[in-house]
Amino acid sequence: MSIIGIVLGVIAIGLIFWFRKDQQMSNDLHEAEINHTHQGMNALMDNFNNYQVETERKITQLEKNLEYQNNKFNKRIDKNEKDLPNNIRKTIGHIEFAKPLDK
Repeated sequence: MSIIGIVLGVIAIGLIFWFRKDQQMSNDLHEAEINHTHQGMNALMDNFNNYQVETERKITQLEKNLEYQNNKFNKRIDKNEKDLPNNIRKTIGHIEFAKPLDK
């Protein structure tokens, strides 16, 4: 009976060591997977931050271009508004002082 107890004790101790080794291997695999996931998330975060910065730069550049074009257009309109009375006088002057063709 004591031999059976000793054999069962040795088997139990062997199983405990085997299960601990198996659990340690499983923990190592999970830790490696978590590290890979963490690295992937960091790479994705860096990529997204770069995308945000690049998009902000493009938006700023487009706003500057739009402002420039708007100012350019406003200057042309102002110039035309200033020249409009002279242009009307020139056109009306030609019409008023034109010689009639049917005499």
